Amino acid sequence: MPDAASIAGWRGSAAMAACSRFAGVTAVALGVFALVLLAAGKDPIAAYENTFRHTLASAYGASELLVRMTPLLLAAVAVALPARLGLINVGGEGQFYMGAFMASAAAFLTPQAPAWLLLPFVALAGFAGGALWAAIPGFLRAARLVNETVATLLLNYVAPLVVSYFVYGPWRTRENSAYPESARFADAALLPSFFGTRVHAGLLVALAALAIYWVVIEKTRWGLEMRAIGGNPEAAQRLGVPVPAWIVAALAIGGGFAGLAGMGEAMGIAGRLREGLSPGYGYTGFLIAWLAGGRPLGILFMAFLFAIITSAGDSLQISQGVPYATVNILLAATLFVVLARRTSGMGK
Repeated sequence: MPDAASIAGWRGSAAMAACSRFAGVTAVALGVFALVLLAAGKDPIAAYENTFRHTLASAYGASELLVRMTPLLLAAVAVALPARLGLINVGGEGQFYMGAFMASAAAFLTPQAPAWLLLPFVALAGFAGGALWAAIPGFLRAARLVNETVATLLLNYVAPLVVSYFVYGPWRTRENSAYPESARFADAALLPSFFGTRVHAGLLVALAALAIYWVVIEKTRWGLEMRAIGGNPEAAQRLGVPVPAWIVAALAIGGGFAGLAGMGEAMGIAGRLREGLSPGYGYTGFLIAWLAGGRPLGILFMAFLFAIITSAGDSLQISQGVPYATVNILLAATLFVVLARRTSGMGK
């Protein structure tokens, strides 16, 4: 039996290996993107220096990275948890919007409630919105009627329409008739922010969700059952594992985390419900979870990297005069580098 020291050493070496892979992927992707900037007649060194100065080297930039990381972490966990059962949840975007919608409904339902009561109610409603939206494909998959990948993807297009109906209709504010959005939520429903920045309590929720995911997967019987289903669902069923129930539960819990991301954006950033609340957090979270292989530390690293990349778009647009969409090239370069490492076996 290995002793505690050897186990700690193995975990430390695994963490160092993960950091090394993260640094390698980042360096190669930045190198590829530098060639793209050179081909466009731009100075990559000046671009990277400006991006660093406006993100990591300034208090405001660092706080904005944390703001962007918050929904990305939750959206990635929403994908990683069902993936342990071999389920593909592509519906983070729809679950995000339903979480924001249900949290908004809770805030409008009890506007006079005190913060100590309203905030948990709003958070629970946000989780429930995402969970219910993901449970629909879960039930269909458990009944072997519809593949969960198709069902979750299609529901991504329905949830924003629900939000649009309410912000154009019964919830539309009269304060600004030119832009469809709801009235501002009561102050008691808004998530507290820290140090005068836009960083809000949703970041703590996201980190807690990542920690819960790690504990459940690695330290509990539930995690063992989920891994058994992911390895061989038929064998797990014969051993008494309730496979259909786990399919529904895993997708619902994952969807709940995506719903919390929507709740955080509505209650912590926008302060109201509106269209375009997500710039694609659900899809980016799927990519983060996939690139990280579902590993919690990898999810944390990749969410941080993607937050930097998306923040770089604003900086590059101002300093280099390149379109914001140019950052998609950097995202694609990161994806291709990871694919190449896995194909060659270097990432193992």
